[in-house]
Amino acid sequence: MPLFVYIAAFLIAAAHIVVGLLLKIKSSGVIFHTSDQVAVAVLGLVIAGGVLLFARPRLRVGPAGLSVRNLFGYKLIPWADVAGVSFPPGRRWARVDLPDDEYVPLMAIQAVDKERAVEAMDTVRSLVARYRPDLG
Repeated sequence: MPLFVYIAAFLIAAAHIVVGLLLKIKSSGVIFHTSDQVAVAVLGLVIAGGVLLFARPRLRVGPAGLSVRNLFGYKLIPWADVAGVSFPPGRRWARVDLPDDEYVPLMAIQAVDKERAVEAMDTVRSLVARYRPDLG
C-alpha cells in the first residue's frame, strides 16, 4: 500500500503543478494571475501531503510492548495492557484488544492488503505469544 500511496501523491502533486504552469499559456477569456498558478500548485501539494498520511501507519513489536502509529497518533501499548490482537470479520483493519472491551486500531494491517495482511497477522500473533505466553 505505501508504494501506491507514494505514486498517487506524486501524480496528484505533478498534475496540479503542470496545470498551474499551463494556466496562462492560452487565453480562455479568464484572467489568471501568478497567484492563481501558485495557488493551484500549492493546493496539489497540500492534497498530496494528505494522501501521504496513509503511508504513515506502522506497527512495531518489542519487549516494551506494541508501538502503534496510525494516521495522526502514536501509542506505545505495554504488554500488561494487551489482551490480544484480532482482525474481526468485515473490518478494514486489525486491532489491539485492550481490557474492558476497548481496542486500538492497527491501520498498518489492512484487509485490502489480502495475503500480506494474513502474513502480518500471523507474525504479530507469534510475537504476542512470545511476549505474552499467558494469552495463548
